[in-house]
Amino acid sequence: MPTIFKGRSQELAMLFPAMACLVLIIVVPFCLSIGFSFTDQRLMPRPIPTRFVGLTNYERMFADRLFWQAIGNTVLFTVLVVPFQLMISLCVAMALNAAIPFRGLFRTVSILPLLLPITVVVAIWAVLYRIPTGPLNTIYQLFAGPEAYIDFVGGSDTAMVAIVVLSAWATFPYQMLIYLAGLQDVPGDLYEAAELDGATAWQRFRFVTWPCLRNVNIFLLIITTIQALKLFTQVSVMTKGGPNGSTTTIIYYLFQQGFTSQKIGYASAISVFFFIAVTTIAVLQRVFLKNEGEQ
Repeated sequence: MPTIFKGRSQELAMLFPAMACLVLIIVVPFCLSIGFSFTDQRLMPRPIPTRFVGLTNYERMFADRLFWQAIGNTVLFTVLVVPFQLMISLCVAMALNAAIPFRGLFRTVSILPLLLPITVVVAIWAVLYRIPTGPLNTIYQLFAGPEAYIDFVGGSDTAMVAIVVLSAWATFPYQMLIYLAGLQDVPGDLYEAAELDGATAWQRFRFVTWPCLRNVNIFLLIITTIQALKLFTQVSVMTKGGPNGSTTTIIYYLFQQGFTSQKIGYASAISVFFFIAVTTIAVLQRVFLKNEGEQ
């Protein structure tokens, strides 16, 4: 018994610094946000003291048209980018897992987007999207005429798609590396048995590769969804939420209310709602996918 307690004490002692940082960085700010959400707290000091306003911020939030527009934009971005990004990541991982020439070089090159700061990635894509002389518009003009161009960032119908493409390119190497690790864990005997049974490439993928990647898919779906819901930097740097609010996401709207408009109380209410929503989505995804796999 003393040995058991001693071992547990050592484990707790090693975990304490990390747990203390977690409490200070995440738990304490979140608790403060809950408290602020029931007040009219402002960012800058003012003569009138902070007042308790009850559920006023939450009532205002649910009646705010711009808030619901931001929710819709966030959901749209997530629905578009998650399957697109996971599909690209899996395809690249399967290509890099195959016996191809210069495989090591291609693996190194494929992770370069992950090494770039997101602001640099946005700057690169801003050049690609530039009108009318950007590379993408130059290619488009070869088919549509020298005067034709597409306003990728400035068009209400194209701005979100532009954000989706650049976001998928910027972070797909992370998912690709995890898929690659999962592919390397698939037993080679299964592929050999499938080939002996005359399975085609598609059948090997469907009945061997895909089932073996089940846990990887669950993990990546949850992580990628949460990552998509937190979209901010790309919008802040490239579109500022425009045009006409078509790319304003919930995090960017929260930032506007908290720091631009200095309405900390209202922004705190939005952050509490967002935390509950993301947690609920993650739990439901986990439960649904787990039950589906067991069936």
